[in-house]
Amino acid sequence: MPYVHIRVTREGVTVEQKEELIKGVTDLLVRVLNKNPTQTFVVIEEVDTDNWGVAGMSVTKYRAQERAATEE
Repeated sequence: MPYVHIRVTREGVTVEQKEELIKGVTDLLVRVLNKNPTQTFVVIEEVDTDNWGVAGMSVTKYRAQERAATEE
């Protein structure tokens, strides 16, 4: 009974994109590991960029610095 947890930043991921991820991951597990799709669980969690860190800072702050650097 596979369980796949996908975390993405909350930035406008559409319902259609989520459905495609769920189907794609399920199909991959069926094809590669011969898993039963009715017993395969995929969870997508959207995380606010203030709650996701990279390079020692929140993604919100990191991206703001990146934007500022490209505007110079």
